[in-house]
Amino acid sequence: MVIDLIITKTNDGYTAEVPSIKGCETWAHDEETVIEKIIELTSFYIQLPAKEIKLDRARKEENKIIYKLIFHK
Repeated sequence: MVIDLIITKTNDGYTAEVPSIKGCETWAHDEETVIEKIIELTSFYIQLPAKEIKLDRARKEENKIIYKLIFHK
């Protein structure tokens, strides 16, 4: 299964959201931390260990970076 992850750079840090999972969003001061937090949160929602979720950078648009989260469910 492949779902989108959107990282947005804001004035005070980074936000991350998985649009296909309601309520799956987080914030952090840096991009690396926000990615770690959103993968952990996503693993909770889909009930899989975080180590089973692969991250693939898809594209960049202005202040947003789109990633693909890849896992088998």
